[in-house]
Amino acid sequence: MERERILEKVTVTDIGAGQMAVARSGSLVIFLPAAVPGDEADILITKRRKNYLEGVPVRFHKLSPDREVPRCKHFGVCGGCAWQNMKYEIQLFFKEKTVKNAFERIGHCEIKEFRPILSSEKQYYFRNKLEYTFSSRRWLTDEEIKSGEPLNKTQALGFHKPERFDRVIDITECHLQPEPTNLIRNAVRNYAVSKALSFYDIREHRGLLRNLIIRSTLANEVMVIVVFGEDDAEKIHDLLGFIREQFPQIASLMFVINKKKNDAITDQEVFLHSGKDYITEEMKGLKFRIGPKSFYQTNTRQALRLYEVVREMAGLTGSENVYDLYSGTGTIACFLASEADKVTGVEYVKEAVADAQLNASLNGINNVSFIEGDIKDLMTEHLFKKNGIPDVIVTDPPRSGMHKDVVKAIIEARPRKIVYVSCNPSTQARDIQMIANHYSVEYVQPVDMFPHTGHVENIALLIRK
Repeated sequence: MERERILEKVTVTDIGAGQMAVARSGSLVIFLPAAVPGDEADILITKRRKNYLEGVPVRFHKLSPDREVPRCKHFGVCGGCAWQNMKYEIQLFFKEKTVKNAFERIGHCEIKEFRPILSSEKQYYFRNKLEYTFSSRRWLTDEEIKSGEPLNKTQALGFHKPERFDRVIDITECHLQPEPTNLIRNAVRNYAVSKALSFYDIREHRGLLRNLIIRSTLANEVMVIVVFGEDDAEKIHDLLGFIREQFPQIASLMFVINKKKNDAITDQEVFLHSGKDYITEEMKGLKFRIGPKSFYQTNTRQALRLYEVVREMAGLTGSENVYDLYSGTGTIACFLASEADKVTGVEYVKEAVADAQLNASLNGINNVSFIEGDIKDLMTEHLFKKNGIPDVIVTDPPRSGMHKDVVKAIIEARPRKIVYVSCNPSTQARDIQMIANHYSVEYVQPVDMFPHTGHVENIALLIRK
């Protein structure tokens, strides 16, 4: 029976959706993890779908020349860096291909110039934020289960196992964020185990320790936020005191008591234990204050390059009226302000608008204003009468793309240029297809914000016909 489920000596040919490798056996398309185009392997079929199969490689006959030795010991289990076994230049090739496929198959629009992807200066230790989860239900690896040794350690502090909301992989090393992140995480876990502090049980919704969030800047200013599931003042005080004593360099130590069923802290009060209630990032002379709830691009170095491309594409001369849609904490708006007459940021998250206003004030920028509300409701003739008709619109929506009413409002506003920033080329191409009769795609510029993953950021410059 097992033999019938194995396809022998199948060649991996491509990368498909969801970062999965693609192989073909006759007319069958097979999606599988942990493989690289050019591999030849026996594949165990795990699922049969209507139009494709899913499988896992169980024996390799030939390894691709494009393979790389993964740096992380958790590779293949964690799932966070699914392409770490692939050479970086090959990762970039497939990210470019993702963008091209989206515009060809979804956008159906002509691109006058497709620029080569901007690679990340750092492929490791590039993130400025990581969020870890405490769990009383640790994910056990196949090796641990097969070892026959007593499995008495049930606590974990790390990342959720993909597709398993109730299981967390205990992470002892991670190469995404610079130190002292690993040191802090491991010290907190060891302290919690030694003091018999309860780790959160997501099924039962109980336990003291829930999440650990670590933010940092290029200057290595560090913020630590501990999220508790119970309000035990003595244990909270002792743990935070331990963190402060062990890591006196922490600039901001904060905590949250979250008794809700979901992990989001955007609607929760954040308490300051010691230090400041913010850290500050500096880019090209601009300072951005980052609080515990602030949205900020997690690859700071690449974010700067992205903003510089946006500014170049906008091509401002100092006289333009610019709208920055989905403006977040105002980073793009602040970057454009010195070269525009006026910038209006539109954002639906209240806390982000407050951060944006603070950042503009911090940098002495007086020609930027921010409006809070649902963008599809705000983008009306009334807004344009009050703030002026836009010459340039910059839009950076969430992965779902822009609401059709926002697209319609942009068409009616008739800006001379649209600079569309997206973390999802598929929805970006869909939106651009809706305005293709009115705008031509001048440039497309992919940017790699997240090495070792299939995610790619993309910027498109649209010019009114």
